[in-house]
Amino acid sequence: MKTVFKSSLLLAALLAGSEARSAPFGIKNQVASLKENSLPNVAADVNKHSSWETVPRGGADVVSIASDAISGLKKYMGGAKADTLLLLLTTALNTPICQALKTSPILGFLALGVLFGPNGYSLISDVHKTEMMADIGIVFFLFEMGIHLDFKTLMNMRKDVFGLGGSQFMVTAIAVAVVAKLCGLSTAAQVVLGGGLALSSSAFVLQLLKDKNQLETTFGKKSFGVLLLQDLAVVPLLVVTPILAGSGSGLGEALASAGLKAAMALSTIGIAGKFLLKPFFKAVAGTKSQEAFVGAILFTVLGMSFLTEGLGLSNTLGAFLAGVLLSETPHRHAIEKEISVFRGILVGLFFFTVGFEIDLQLIANKAPLVAGIVAGIVALKAVIASGVAMAFGLDKSIAQQVGLILAQGGEFAFVAFRLARSHGIFDGELTKLLLTCVSLTMGVTPFLEELGTKMAAKMAPVPAKNTVSFGKKKR
Repeated sequence: MKTVFKSSLLLAALLAGSEARSAPFGIKNQVASLKENSLPNVAADVNKHSSWETVPRGGADVVSIASDAISGLKKYMGGAKADTLLLLLTTALNTPICQALKTSPILGFLALGVLFGPNGYSLISDVHKTEMMADIGIVFFLFEMGIHLDFKTLMNMRKDVFGLGGSQFMVTAIAVAVVAKLCGLSTAAQVVLGGGLALSSSAFVLQLLKDKNQLETTFGKKSFGVLLLQDLAVVPLLVVTPILAGSGSGLGEALASAGLKAAMALSTIGIAGKFLLKPFFKAVAGTKSQEAFVGAILFTVLGMSFLTEGLGLSNTLGAFLAGVLLSETPHRHAIEKEISVFRGILVGLFFFTVGFEIDLQLIANKAPLVAGIVAGIVALKAVIASGVAMAFGLDKSIAQQVGLILAQGGEFAFVAFRLARSHGIFDGELTKLLLTCVSLTMGVTPFLEELGTKMAAKMAPVPAKNTVSFGKKKR
């Protein structure tokens, strides 16, 4: 019975779709009757759906179907999906390509950021979310740096942090402010520009030091100490900037508030590390579950980062201090192993987003100005940092290495300059010029590091050789 019913349905469908071919066989009347009874209802249903398309007689066009399929796939893969795949592909291929070209992967990420970013082919649809993910990469990077330090080592570095680092920041900020005054900028702009350009890039410098295995050298430790002070200096700079946009009143109150918030953040992190983190990680590690362990790491890093950022401090400072606290635990090596994958991908993403700020059209239109600003920033910062390092007793060869590797602008300059723009201290054109120039100083950092290494090798003292005289002895 079921077979007969299915056969009847199939026959009805064939008849309904083959009126033109049915006439010679004498069944035209039956088809007409079928159409009168059933097809009007179907046609009425079709008319209700305007999105339905009429299929041409004899079947749909294959090319049209393929075109529709490609259009649908393109629409589906747009936005966040395409961004994610492109970023992952960039991360996977950048390092092998750069190794084949014998260049730094950092330069590769910068070039790809320029190519795919808003000033290139605009293949990244959501620039803001991409930059947010990149910022998390810096958080993980500073966390990993903190794991390599314990409190004893950190206290031993206080001269490098507050002495060398503090002097470098203050002298550079004052020198840049003087140049800004000569250029006719306002007092508020002088302060923001001086403080912003006194900062260097922790991401670029620490990545280069790690790649060259120089973090444990005198040169690496001195550079790291300066970068730590700069992370602390971000706090008052970001606090003062909105106040400078107004009448300047309430500056002392704002700085006092910033100091109180810093004390709150540091004490909270210290107490949490001493009484909570160690037993927390001990309990999680006891489960032997990788998922639980990774979850605990991510919670700690992001939680500490959000805490300090929420209190007005640098988010990287919280992550770094969390790493220092966990360096005292027996799980430091396991933590470093698990976090390295996240850190590697996200830090590469940060370098990629730096390329977004390089405006090729601006460079082409104002090439002499851009070149002059970039060269001026690099030269001024290198000379000041080298001179301060020598004043603190460093050998000339090491001092020039420190100066050259810290000569670029930093990632927090982006934050400070955008904040100044939002408060009317900088105009849009000046901000765009500064962001492009700071990005270019980051781009030349690998070359400056290589130059410093070569100069240090030439300046290093040559050990005296024992010579033997084969001449006649004097009587």
